[in-house]
Amino acid sequence: MNILYCGDKGISKGVLVSILSILKHNKGVLNIYILTINYETTVAFTAKTAEFLNELVKKTNEKSFVKLIDATEIFVKNLPKKNMGSYFTPCSMLRLYIDKVPEIAKLDRILYLDYDVVCRGDLTDFYETDMANIEAAGVLDIYGRRWYHYHGLFKQDYMNSGVMLFNMPECLKTGMFERSRKLCAEKWMMLADQAALNKTIEKRKLMPRKFNEQEERPREDTVLHHFSNNFKFWPYFRVQKVKPFEIDKIHDILKITEYDDILNEYDRLKEKL
Repeated sequence: MNILYCGDKGISKGVLVSILSILKHNKGVLNIYILTINYETTVAFTAKTAEFLNELVKKTNEKSFVKLIDATEIFVKNLPKKNMGSYFTPCSMLRLYIDKVPEIAKLDRILYLDYDVVCRGDLTDFYETDMANIEAAGVLDIYGRRWYHYHGLFKQDYMNSGVMLFNMPECLKTGMFERSRKLCAEKWMMLADQAALNKTIEKRKLMPRKFNEQEERPREDTVLHHFSNNFKFWPYFRVQKVKPFEIDKIHDILKITEYDDILNEYDRLKEKL
């Protein structure tokens, strides 16, 4: 199973929790790639942390690995110029560059996960879904599906980009990533990476909600729980941000205790990052 994370050194805590959760429910071979950059104030994910994670996954399956890939040169040559000053860091757009990374481009498929995604079950059904003539598979965005309709006035097909399964041969054939980067270079967009993907992915497969639950609490059948930002309206409007490694917030705000075994392991290991 090929899995991708993208980001700078700031995602290391989230990636540790995410990987621990995957290991709990998936004992097969995991080929985990971490794409990172050093750019201006963005400091790359460290080789030391990647090696620690590599040793960690091999304890579950000796054939598994974690590989760090520096994409700085690729990124600089193809800057998303119109969106460099957005709310999110440049790393949020790194997944749009994977066709330029030979080790990833040659793969049959790869599952991209945001650093704040926790696994609650077996990923096989999602990962092995039929992708014939499909560029990407994902789940509708909890908010954006109501407001963005790029492929039909009333059609709900706006996917959340925090969990996406990419069919690499099909994406290379259609030039989807190239078109996404071009869009980011030429047009400012809110949530640039997600908007670019949704505009340029022509052949998509919508998956059940359980593969990217974006509400603050998981459902009984949830396989991937995405700790994305949530809007709260009572007693006042605010954006609620709780990440999987913020143990006190998980307990006090979300009242979730089911991840305590994973979080206890994270708490034990985090100083080794």
